[in-house]
Amino acid sequence: MTDTNSNANRQIARAAGTVVIAIVLGQIASLARSILVANTFPAGELDAFFSANRVSETLFTLIAAGALGSAFLPTFTSLLVKEERASAWKLASALINLVTLTLSIAALFVSIFAPQIVKYLLAPGLSEDPASFALTVNLLRIQSVSAVLFGMGGMVISILNAHQVFFIPQITASMYHLGQIFGVLVLSRWMGIYGLAWGVVLGAALFLLIQIPSLLKLNGTFSFSLGWGNQNVLRVFQLMGPRVFGAAIVQLNFWVNNNLGSRMMEGSIQSLSYGFALMVMAQAAIAQSVAIAAMPTFSAQHALGKLDEMRSSLASALRGILLVALPASLGLMLLARPIVSLLFERGEFNAITAEMTAWALLWYAAGLLGHSIMEVLTRAFYAQHDTKTPVIIGATAMGLNVLFSILFSRYFETIGWYPLGGLALANSLATALEATALFAMMRKRLNGIEGGHILRGAIPFSIAGGLMALTLFGWLRFSETLSVWILVPVGIATGGAVYFGVLIALRVPELGYVINGVLRRIRR
Repeated sequence: MTDTNSNANRQIARAAGTVVIAIVLGQIASLARSILVANTFPAGELDAFFSANRVSETLFTLIAAGALGSAFLPTFTSLLVKEERASAWKLASALINLVTLTLSIAALFVSIFAPQIVKYLLAPGLSEDPASFALTVNLLRIQSVSAVLFGMGGMVISILNAHQVFFIPQITASMYHLGQIFGVLVLSRWMGIYGLAWGVVLGAALFLLIQIPSLLKLNGTFSFSLGWGNQNVLRVFQLMGPRVFGAAIVQLNFWVNNNLGSRMMEGSIQSLSYGFALMVMAQAAIAQSVAIAAMPTFSAQHALGKLDEMRSSLASALRGILLVALPASLGLMLLARPIVSLLFERGEFNAITAEMTAWALLWYAAGLLGHSIMEVLTRAFYAQHDTKTPVIIGATAMGLNVLFSILFSRYFETIGWYPLGGLALANSLATALEATALFAMMRKRLNGIEGGHILRGAIPFSIAGGLMALTLFGWLRFSETLSVWILVPVGIATGGAVYFGVLIALRVPELGYVINGVLRRIRR
């Protein structure tokens, strides 16, 4: 490995350490929000809220987050690397304007046709109860406004990331959650569940505004042009096309799950949402930190034709993912029930809902490793300006997800298990297949991804993970009569100590890189 490769890998690791701090802060705020929401509102109202929120998240993902962001960042970074700063900012201005205009029109459309969207697409099961139907429609209309604010904020995040600014963009999630917390603690006193919906809008506004000072420090030139005829804008749209399709397929699966969940027992949508959210909390801290930090490095390496360096950086990033995703997956699966009880089981969140949520978390956590690997691999494709390959593979995998969701949920119901677990298992299995296919394609494209290097990391990780799992299993058997307030913290601490103790003994290098990156950020 050359000094240049080593420096690039260390840069990704240090940046990941920086990003992970911000993501963890966001996840803490998310957790506080989730606990407050779960304890304050009954399951029926939350089924309506999460259903309505699905639409605004879909709009944001299709236009800004996954689609335009993944196409914009490599193009914008390439212009900066080539020192074409004026062209880069013309591109950024045009796309911010287009995103704002498009999402505004989409939000208006959703508001007008909200009853039809809920009844025929989103949650037909909720439509059977007039009160639940009316509530979902009203919440959908309020929350659609947030998509516009998220769209602008998402574009600013890409601009800051391209300039190697990671910390501020990642604390935007904290601002979003704080807006919802305000909605629960303050607005809901007078407005009920509608206070939470307005909290979403407030959080989306904070999501954008917190980034403005960092954006202004870049001294970029903003214009109100839509960029008609701009070749760089056209290039982004060419890259964006396949990604829009891919993102639509992913969102289709969420809609299918929401549709099926609305036909199950009350609280199923809520339980699926919280189970998935808990898995995503781990995935965000693990994979998003690495992927976000790696994307500009991958893009720059590709733009300069340094594919050997990109191969090395990708291999190290995947080893870093394995380092943390494996124990996190095992831990969540083994501790699912006590974790859910500790976090949520009080107030409106009863034992049955806790059991359903833990069941969903168990099956979602089985797919944590696949989700994490896929997060990094897709960024590697996007850095090469290839949005088609991930979309083709993703479309196939997500098509299987829909099929698996129907089959597994029916099978689970037949054998007396909560059918929502079948939806979570389908997601995990489809994601694992997708990650495997992406890895195979990228390996072929780069003439290898240093498979021996990755395998040498996987072996000690697996040994440490196995010892950790045995330790946790023994602890659960020993602590059956203990309070979850003791069981969970001691279990996490003990499992973590065993896992990382083994890795330290084996002198795994990635562990040192990430720890040093975090310590450097703390010392600043």
